[in-house]
Amino acid sequence: MVRADQRSGKTPRPSVWLEDRERGGRRGGQPSGLDRDRITGATVRLLDAEGMDKFSMRRLAAELDVTAMSVYWYVATKDDLLELALDRAFGELALPEADSGTDWHDELRALARGYRALLVRHSWLPALVGRFLNIGPHALRFSGAVQRVLGRTGLPEHEVTGAIAAVFQFVYGHGTVEGHFRDRVASTGLTADEYHHRAMTEVLRDPDASDVIGRSARIMEARGGDTVEEMLERDFTFALDLLIAGIEAMVARSRG
Repeated sequence: MVRADQRSGKTPRPSVWLEDRERGGRRGGQPSGLDRDRITGATVRLLDAEGMDKFSMRRLAAELDVTAMSVYWYVATKDDLLELALDRAFGELALPEADSGTDWHDELRALARGYRALLVRHSWLPALVGRFLNIGPHALRFSGAVQRVLGRTGLPEHEVTGAIAAVFQFVYGHGTVEGHFRDRVASTGLTADEYHHRAMTEVLRDPDASDVIGRSARIMEARGGDTVEEMLERDFTFALDLLIAGIEAMVARSRG
């Protein structure tokens, strides 16, 4: 389908944060109590409750008890609204103070854990992180905090972006898979442990998969952890420790 801005020859706006008009203002004739902040908050709640596939401007309007056209007074497109919701979610992250004096290892672990929890809590978030520019105020504050912490590691400046990619693309991947897993479990009505046990039992009956899955089961048993929650936590912690150790090794190499 050809978009209206493409038919008119106009270049699509790359981000809602680059628009010129005042954000969140109320125009004459609009419903009392409706503004961009309220609309964005309702969007986040709907995405959490129903997911991206069921989200629509009409569904949002019904949630707000207004007409869909009323919503369009505050956001030009559905994409604009999703981008606003993305940044609203980033605002939930706890960020270290610029001059906290805390060891960078601890701050990096805290940022990584916070980002993982955010991705799991809002399982719709990963798709939007890869879709938009992430230049909203909350996303920029998060990026700035990450840059400051990695900048204190001792890495040469030209290696900082690689370290950011290694740590936070790992967290992004882990959090995305974990969020999808939790959604899948919730849809079955089982607990995570029940779902895991049933899935492993069934797949081990498949002769084509039993060898690989059996080996995976032995690896998981050796790792330890009685529950899915404990297994996920141990894997995440160890992987993050490996990445931090890699940063330390690269710092030592640059000084050698």
